[in-house]
Amino acid sequence: MKNFSIFLFVCSLCMLGHVSGSGIKIANELKFKKLLWMRCYSKNDVLGPKIIPIGQQFENYFGTNFWGTTRFMCTLRQGPNYRHYQNFTAFKLFSHSDHGGVWDWRAREDGIYLKKEGGKHIRNAVNMHKAFDLIY
Repeated sequence: MKNFSIFLFVCSLCMLGHVSGSGIKIANELKFKKLLWMRCYSKNDVLGPKIIPIGQQFENYFGTNFWGTTRFMCTLRQGPNYRHYQNFTAFKLFSHSDHGGVWDWRAREDGIYLKKEGGKHIRNAVNMHKAFDLIY
């Protein structure tokens, strides 16, 4: 029984380490006082819809699931008429040992940019780069 208790304790420590700092940030870096409409969703959560004023950002931090399948999909629409938009995967784990990190998205006039912040258990960290064009 003592060995089983130790096993459960070690497993619980592993699980606690697994639900560390994952999240998404979406910033409005558009010009000419344009608003940014956003809505994101996963299997279990819906974020928004929300209007992000210029120069501000939306942040959401969450725990990832044990199986490594946590994923958030987002839609961004550029104001004032919200005709220019993009649907994309805003967060995705690559395996059960990937903790995801923080995916930092920036809406700019020429497209949507991404920076993935890495860390001790974060795979595939990337510098800021243009990931998507807005659809016109």
